[in-house]
Amino acid sequence: MLVASSVIFLVLLLYVMFAGYIPSKKRITSLEAELKQVYAREAALQTRITQQDQRLALRDQQLNALRTEREALSRRVEELEKELQLSAGRRR
Repeated sequence: MLVASSVIFLVLLLYVMFAGYIPSKKRITSLEAELKQVYAREAALQTRITQQDQRLALRDQQLNALRTEREALSRRVEELEKELQLSAGRRR
């Protein structure tokens, strides 16, 4: 009877271990696949962020160039207005 109960206990123990192991293994496999998808999405987002940062830097450079050009044109307009006033004053 002791041997039979030990065998039954061993069978139950193995059943519980493998009954829990197989679903856990499937779950681990599905979680690993999901993790790979998350990493791939994260890499794609990082690429997009890098591209957007590059575009932003380019726009900042263009904006600074336009500001500089606008300031130079503004100074030139002021100089021309002064010249115009001086030449108009000389004609009078």
